[in-house]
Amino acid sequence: MTSTIRTEAPAARAEAPTASSFDEALRGAIRARGLSLERLHARLADRGIRVSLASLSNWQRGRCRPERSQSLHAVRALEQILNVPQDSLVTRLGPPRPRGRWVRHVPGALPYRDLCEVSGSVDRLLGQIAPPSDGQLEWLSCHERMFVGPDREERGIHTRLVLRARADGVDRHVAVHYNERGRLADLAQTAYCRVGRMRTDPGSGVSAAELLFERSLERGETYVVEYEFGHEEHGPLSSTYRRWFRFPVREFVLQVHFDPAALPARCYRDWQPNVSTPASDVQELRLTGWHTVHMADVDLRPGVHGIRWEWD
Repeated sequence: MTSTIRTEAPAARAEAPTASSFDEALRGAIRARGLSLERLHARLADRGIRVSLASLSNWQRGRCRPERSQSLHAVRALEQILNVPQDSLVTRLGPPRPRGRWVRHVPGALPYRDLCEVSGSVDRLLGQIAPPSDGQLEWLSCHERMFVGPDREERGIHTRLVLRARADGVDRHVAVHYNERGRLADLAQTAYCRVGRMRTDPGSGVSAAELLFERSLERGETYVVEYEFGHEEHGPLSSTYRRWFRFPVREFVLQVHFDPAALPARCYRDWQPNVSTPASDVQELRLTGWHTVHMADVDLRPGVHGIRWEWD
């Protein structure tokens, strides 16, 4: 019986990663060291640290980030394996996901990791924009209009929100747009607010914009804000629009406007309770003479609600 010991030639200490985010720094360090994920997985296992290949892949792609003590221990081991300065990866993790009293006290609230496959990217962008104020705004109404162009492409999405403060001092809302094809959208226009910081993740197709209210709200006070994400050039092909709801919403209306030159064959309202459950059709929707379909509902539970359509 023979045994094999994995060995690698010693390397000079690498410089600290210059990337600002954890996933970018991790990808850069892996690329500079020339190691595969399988090799990293084996090196961690040699140290008695158990981290799945899927987790390593998600960490470097920004889909999730290490937060538990065992995961942080693995990150510190990765710093040694990848030969980067101590704490150069750990310090890029930023604060943990908000788990404050507002998240806990909103019945049925869901984290982004239960709603989408790019939760790591979304959480990172939100962390870069504003301090946690999770759940301090109650969604009374959300009315959205999506426009589909003559080439079946996404043109723009207009959103009107009616919000109510759960606490004194709330003064902003962060709007997030995601495109599965990786095409970043521009914040085309806003109303009743000022635009603050904007952050994007081109690799995931996620854009986030800070919308500043006219003033800080008092508890129980309502506020209306409008914004529109769009594409200056030709937008991505589109066959669905889905809205992530982390918290319950009193009213949701979604309209999809089609160009007369590109009318769909069939349209459906669909629903997804979490990202691990496939979306299911709730009902077929009828296209109107104004080339639109819509869904409207009240007292929606958290999850993913939207409309999909099929082309002939």
